[in-house]
Amino acid sequence: MPITMNLHVDARSPIPIRRQLTEQLKHAIESGRVPRDQTLPSIRELAGFLGINTNTVARVIEDLKQSGYVEARRGRGVFVAAAPPVRPSPGRREGFLKDVVIGAAAVGMTADDLAVGVLSLAGVRPPAIDGAVEVLLVERSPAELDFFAGQLEAHFPIRVDKVLLGELTAITRRRTPAGRWRAAVTSFGHLREVERVLRGRGVPVIALLAEAHLETLHRLAQLPAGTRVGVTSDALETAHDLEHSIAKAALANIVLVGACSAEGAALGRLVRRVDVIVCSSSSAERVRQLAAPGVQVMIDDRALDGRAIQMLATLLVGGNGGTHERPSATRPTMRKK
Repeated sequence: MPITMNLHVDARSPIPIRRQLTEQLKHAIESGRVPRDQTLPSIRELAGFLGINTNTVARVIEDLKQSGYVEARRGRGVFVAAAPPVRPSPGRREGFLKDVVIGAAAVGMTADDLAVGVLSLAGVRPPAIDGAVEVLLVERSPAELDFFAGQLEAHFPIRVDKVLLGELTAITRRRTPAGRWRAAVTSFGHLREVERVLRGRGVPVIALLAEAHLETLHRLAQLPAGTRVGVTSDALETAHDLEHSIAKAALANIVLVGACSAEGAALGRLVRRVDVIVCSSSSAERVRQLAAPGVQVMIDDRALDGRAIQMLATLLVGGNGGTHERPSATRPTMRKK
């Protein structure tokens, strides 16, 4: 059957065969390679194809039944469940694992070396985030809240409590954040204000720096000499952050004309003075309505800073019963824009 063509177990691997096969079958089901309600090969067929003991395969199938991935139908065999569980962000999980394997190969490690290395870290065994963790997200505009919440929930199996910066003080007076929010997340420009409001409440604050994408800078670098570039976003501060990020790239071929909010008359004036305008997806429609046909609209949706993401991951796992101590406040290395 087709599923067997993608299965492989390595008897020399330090990972138990039962675990190897269980995880491969889970991934095949989660990714849709094995459709829902499709029958699986019999225990004997799987064991014969893989050259392993039928008892091992039987235990794997039982594991999958217990976790809700498959179900036995009397007289018909074992089928993929109609509604199998989905682990958080399966695509991101696979991408992360590929990056780890490629990174290991780049320093001369085989996949087995990597597995042995991970297993050897016996003293560092924090439990996985259980999905009940709640993180406070503070930003200036609803569009930014929605954008960053989506980014965070794509990275971590967490719940994001979205709060506008202007409402943070009032909300913290009405709520008891201690023990509820594992961490507070905001952008660099709001870090000090969020820290001030949450001071003494036991909620560490992390600034997730967001700068222009390298792809955007590369596209700007290809523009003709003297190209006039403007920047806009839902919030004025966000637009200025993006403008400063582009300015730091020191692209000699462009002239930065200015930055403004996507709301108000300033945007109409800016688009009449530029050849290219860099903006977020959420403000692109308004920009196109105001811009002349010859003005190029370049989308740049801010990305979360990788180092800050790693800091948040360490804090979330450390506060989840792992070996790390939970800090009272956390701040990435400050970088001037």
